Amino acid sequence: QRIVNGDVPESLKDKALLALDMGALIAGAKYRGEFEERLKAVLSEVKSADKGVVLFIDEVHTLVGAGKSDGAMDASNLLKPALARGELHCVGATTLDEYRKYIEKDAALARRFQPVFVDEPTVEDTISILRGLKEKYELHHGVRIADSAIVSAATLSNRYIADRFLPDKAIDLVDEAASRLRMQVDSKPEELDELDRRIVQLKIEREALRKEDDSASRDRLTKLEKELADLEERSNALTQRWLAEKDKLAGAQDVKAQLEQARNELAAAQRKGDLAHAGELAYGVIPDLERRLAEAEAAGDTGSMVEETVSADHIAQVVSRWTGIPVDKMLEGEREKLLRMEEALEKRVVGQAEAVHAVSTAVRRARAGLQDPNRPIGSFMFLGPTGVGKTELTKALAAFLFDDDTAMVRIDMSEYMEKHAVSRLIGAPPGYVGYEEGGALTEAVRRRPYQVVLFDEIEKAHPDVFNVLLQVLDDGRLTDGQGRTVDFRNTIIVMTSNVGAEFLAAQGEHDDVEAVRPQVMELVRATFRPEFLNRLDEIVLFSRLKRAQMAAIVDIQMARLHKLLADRKITLELSDAAREWLAERGYDPVYGARPLKRVIQKEVQDPLAEKILAGEVRDGETVRATPGTDRLVFEHETSVADAA
Repeated sequence: QRIVNGDVPESLKDKALLALDMGALIAGAKYRGEFEERLKAVLSEVKSADKGVVLFIDEVHTLVGAGKSDGAMDASNLLKPALARGELHCVGATTLDEYRKYIEKDAALARRFQPVFVDEPTVEDTISILRGLKEKYELHHGVRIADSAIVSAATLSNRYIADRFLPDKAIDLVDEAASRLRMQVDSKPEELDELDRRIVQLKIEREALRKEDDSASRDRLTKLEKELADLEERSNALTQRWLAEKDKLAGAQDVKAQLEQARNELAAAQRKGDLAHAGELAYGVIPDLERRLAEAEAAGDTGSMVEETVSADHIAQVVSRWTGIPVDKMLEGEREKLLRMEEALEKRVVGQAEAVHAVSTAVRRARAGLQDPNRPIGSFMFLGPTGVGKTELTKALAAFLFDDDTAMVRIDMSEYMEKHAVSRLIGAPPGYVGYEEGGALTEAVRRRPYQVVLFDEIEKAHPDVFNVLLQVLDDGRLTDGQGRTVDFRNTIIVMTSNVGAEFLAAQGEHDDVEAVRPQVMELVRATFRPEFLNRLDEIVLFSRLKRAQMAAIVDIQMARLHKLLADRKITLELSDAAREWLAERGYDPVYGARPLKRVIQKEVQDPLAEKILAGEVRDGETVRATPGTDRLVFEHETSVADAA
């Protein structure tokens, strides 16, 4: 483009830039010598051209070995003499990896080219590039692209898409957002679509009612006919309005295409020195087209059914769809949900208010955009006795964010007790078995960059494993065995440990967890390195479960049993006395809530399973559980709905 515009040094003026299609050159060359003949013909054509030709070869590494067969020369060897004599001016493009793999190995070929390293542009440069491309994409997709969308595409792609480079990823974002909006423009608006579906439903109902003779059906038919007439009238009005807006948009698109063509003609006329035609275009045709375009765009701005401008929100939606990271605008319902996050988590994790609050504030900070962009959303170490809810809180967090308990990477650190186990996390180094497979941790986060990462029983891992985690906690990234950088900036990292659990378990019913923090932290500092602990956002102590909290845990465990029984429509009612009986039996200050699970299994699930298999409790019945002398007593009756 700069050669055409004359914006180049004198030595490059009037040069022709031609792209060499290697695929077309090789295609169909069946016999030995045919490919060489074609390439020689290209070289002689370039040499004999009136004005200098600069040959551009994309993926220049494909020259090495291209067209080579037994006893024949490949393309790179045929080009070397012309390059050495200066008869051929050539520009090649390739990646660093392919340059090193193919071209550097052939020293004679590498010597004939001057390597020019093209760095990734900055976000500011990318915004300038996108502004230059904006009109082309507007013309291609037939939509407008707001400047805020261009800025968002550059900044969001730089922040959230780690495995690609600018400006490519930002251009793709704008392209996809514009194409999605174009699909919406071509599709029926949601309001009109819902109206038409409702009309179809009512027409089906009308046909059914016409077959009935009773007075209620006739009355309903009269009302339905009136409702149908109103809906059809609304539908016709909206359809006409939508089609009119589409026509306006198409008209604006035609004007934009004419304007683009006129500008190209103006540039060509100025280059040729045709001042009369250039003046006619610059002072007559182009201003008139610009005025018509402004009028067409202004007419489409008032209360339009068809959205025709790509905004920053559209770009954010595409980023969210690509990465799974919620960067799009928060809906009112999600804001309310985040503000009440503690309530939601405490429905599953009882008696650990400090831990719940620490995790909730980290998530809110990230969604508000106030977190450090170069670190994970949050990194926590949960310390406490067994069975107090450390792992359960992590599952509850995954369920809250993704509506799925399993939406997290769980790494059981007891499997990483050996020094060589580090390679299982990040992948084996080159030359070792399993090099191509990748690591358990790095591959999981590469596929899903926004998730909870749980390192369970962290103190059981080999000390060398902690060295791997240092760069994750500090810089939010990790390099896997294949040299790829994996982005951890959108993960929540949770580590659970039983270090110091004996101090926490030995506390009394009413003791504050902060009273034993110095003893616990002393033990933690003796177990983990200071540079590891220093990178954690917070070390959260879980207190032992108190007797008064067991009833709430009974309710949580029983809710899971109710879900299993719901498939059979069996209702299980637990009396308050039975609830207290289970809480008392399941309470163990040393083992936490886990014994309660076993008690419910033994005292509720096992006898209930026997009664269901024996046919004593049938589907649709209600079962009441009350405490007996040494076990629960079950009474059952058929529900009213079932009996009816």
